[in-house]
Amino acid sequence: MQQGTINVQTENIFPIIKKFLYSDHEIFLRELVSNAVDATQKLKTLKNIGELKADITKLKVEVILDEKAKTLTIRDNGIGMTGEEIEKYINQIAFSGAEEFVNKYKDKSEAIIGHFGLGFYSAFMVAENVEIITRSQLPKSTPVHWTCDGSPNYTLEDTQKKSKGTDIILHIADESKEFLDKARIQGVLNKYCKFLPVQVVFGTRSESIEDGKDEKGETKWKSVEVPNVINNTEPAWTKAPADLKDEDYNNFYRELYPMNFEDPIFHIHLNVDYPFNLTGILYFPKLKNNLEVQKNKINLYSNQVFITDNVENIVPEFLTLLHGVIDSPDIPLNVSRSYLQSDHNVQKISNHIQKKVADRLERMYKEDRADYEQKWEDIRVFIEYGMLTQEKFNEKMDKCYLLKDNEGKFHTVEEYKAKVEVLQKDKNGKVVMLYTHDQEEHHALIQQAKNRGYDVVLMDSPLSSHILMKLESKHNDISFVRVDSNSVDKLIDKGEDVPSKLSKEEEEALKPMIEGFVDKKKYTVSVEAMSENDAPMLITQSEFMRRMKEQQMSGGGGMMIGQMPEFYNLVVNANHPVIGQISASKDEAQKKALIAQSMDLAMLAQGMLRGERLTTFIQRSLEFIK
Repeated sequence: MQQGTINVQTENIFPIIKKFLYSDHEIFLRELVSNAVDATQKLKTLKNIGELKADITKLKVEVILDEKAKTLTIRDNGIGMTGEEIEKYINQIAFSGAEEFVNKYKDKSEAIIGHFGLGFYSAFMVAENVEIITRSQLPKSTPVHWTCDGSPNYTLEDTQKKSKGTDIILHIADESKEFLDKARIQGVLNKYCKFLPVQVVFGTRSESIEDGKDEKGETKWKSVEVPNVINNTEPAWTKAPADLKDEDYNNFYRELYPMNFEDPIFHIHLNVDYPFNLTGILYFPKLKNNLEVQKNKINLYSNQVFITDNVENIVPEFLTLLHGVIDSPDIPLNVSRSYLQSDHNVQKISNHIQKKVADRLERMYKEDRADYEQKWEDIRVFIEYGMLTQEKFNEKMDKCYLLKDNEGKFHTVEEYKAKVEVLQKDKNGKVVMLYTHDQEEHHALIQQAKNRGYDVVLMDSPLSSHILMKLESKHNDISFVRVDSNSVDKLIDKGEDVPSKLSKEEEEALKPMIEGFVDKKKYTVSVEAMSENDAPMLITQSEFMRRMKEQQMSGGGGMMIGQMPEFYNLVVNANHPVIGQISASKDEAQKKALIAQSMDLAMLAQGMLRGERLTTFIQRSLEFIK
């Protein structure tokens, strides 16, 4: 029997491993199962290049739980280790056998997962003692038994083992007894090992099989115990796109998200081997106007080992709205977020995914415009998010961004500009694009605009106020104006003055009279000449101020403006007969009633009339019609 001291820089390495190597202790199982998969992949590689004679038809990894013995065993029938390899790969911490193997056989090796170095020692996060019983596939090799109690001291001795491969036996510590629970282990395996390339078995499960026919000729069933295979060894993203149909992609989506009952809109298959390795499938879910979606729906894998569902540092933030899988051995693991953000491979992968998504959307737009329009409501928020946060994506998608007019037809910005510029150009030569956020709420205002030959687009996305400014900065010959931001005659300033039926003196006398009925902290009053067919009073809000508040509410800019109280303009129509009546009347009671009724009508039109004031308005209206 050999005894020795593990070659480490400090005797404090084990407390460091226990507390700080990984933030979540459950990761130990991923590391050990990944190492076991490595061992089988090494064997497969050496067999395929003729360096070893071995049976590779039944390669598998077993996870064995013994609650009575308080042990958890990870068993593989892979390459195994000699005593010398134990010395080299186990007793010299952080010398990664997988990495050395990849460097030696880089042109021949298949998926070798382990780049973790300290992965094996993650076992000591949950175990008070760890054993390795291993027998190498090399001819005439002697099985060896290694043990360590979490101190730098170990024992290594020859032993007996019939089968080739390795058993890692963890004697679970009392403070980690949660890992002696079958359901807990099943959950960890489902999370990290669901798509490993070698079959992973954990115990057994019950399965119903046919058991002949009964007296009535009906099929009988019986329950049998079968191996509980954790993983799908050939997930869709590992296959060539040419070998998959839409049904296969949708089935894989349901495998990823069994609780999501809606099929995705479409998918993008990633498959790159130069200048970096990247595979995966990204799905577009139905977003509608929902930005409050889970952003942990893209799973990151490294050679089919689950790493994380937090990919915000690997792809641009807007892409986190997508679902699916990214698999790349070129993304560094278990490092800081700041390192990820500065890593060149991560940046290249991020740029590639962004370009791939933009290219797919552009191709959809060009090849099947009708289908693209049909999907627009579901993908618009995603596209807007990308345009606002990634300039390259914005440049690509600007030509594919659609506006929906009041007839339900779609146009690009340039197409829409050509449609409305004859009637909707202001005195400065800008084409004014009128819009609404709610066709029902602004029905009357939209009708007034249409009566003048104007067109109105629907902008009801939670990002509308942001995207409008983005479009205006990109196309400096257009501006967007909401239909409730001014009277219909002033929405598009053509420099044409409407004559007032009131004299200057009458207007000046009328204004303070109206101001006596409003909260001056909330309203500013102006008397303007409008069409007599317009309402006697109109409540508007500055386009700029409203946009700033909306942006602040949706998480962008204008913080100080967003904290200010709502402020409105009360526009008094000098040409409306009711206003003329108010101005000319000597009956103070009648004046007050007409002012109150006109103001309440203006508030009602904006959905602002409620509570006691609404009750009073209804009673007053009844009085007027008696």
